[in-house]
Amino acid sequence: MKAKGYLFDLDGTMYNGTEPVKEAVDFVNRLQAEGIPYLFVTNNASMTAEAVAEKLRGMGVHSDAKHVLTSAMATGRYIADLSPKARVYAIGETGLIDALEREGLDVVATEAADYVVIGLDRQITYEKLAVGALAIRAGARFISTNGDIAIPTERGFLPGNGALTSVLRVTTEKEPFFIGKPEPVMVNIATEMIGLSKEDVIMVGDNYHTDILFGINGGIRTMHVNSGVHTPVFIQGQDRQPTYMVDTLAEWIL
Repeated sequence: MKAKGYLFDLDGTMYNGTEPVKEAVDFVNRLQAEGIPYLFVTNNASMTAEAVAEKLRGMGVHSDAKHVLTSAMATGRYIADLSPKARVYAIGETGLIDALEREGLDVVATEAADYVVIGLDRQITYEKLAVGALAIRAGARFISTNGDIAIPTERGFLPGNGALTSVLRVTTEKEPFFIGKPEPVMVNIATEMIGLSKEDVIMVGDNYHTDILFGINGGIRTMHVNSGVHTPVFIQGQDRQPTYMVDTLAEWIL
């Protein structure tokens, strides 16, 4: 069954660092030309949707903010659906604060919070973690935008949000609720954003542990592309297999 819409990972799928993956860029631009909906789904909580879209446009990808779902945006939606106007103590960067505020949540600066949310914060301090820990111990619900323990950079793999989250987890002895891939929370939000049912969508990605398991856990079809983290040999050795495997998106017929 052909897909009516596509979800795409970013790093390793659409680009590697600062280098676009040509076949992926061409594929997305074909979708745009043919009126097929698509969405970029990323665990990156530090950037706004507008910033992600701008980066993609700089690589030749037709995109704007409506084509982007970040783990920060999904976190804001999740909390707002449960507790409109909730007080949130947020450890994170511009993308996270912006996403929470756009959902009408009250971003506070003290431990008097209903929720503690942590996303990647490259200006992390002991005091930020201390306030978060105090709030969690006082009863605030503990949410992490994603569990990525490392992130790829030009310098190599650096600590990711999962590593920062572990500090609060260890010190409070509370387990966080994770929003981003491979957890299924973003699947429902993503399909709602592009107006399609789960059976009509394919998740495209290079990372088995995040992208492929995200689709499997969320009940949608998956496609592994051989342009990033995991090789076909690695994928074939896993218990749960993607629906499709291609070397590049140039092989996939719409």
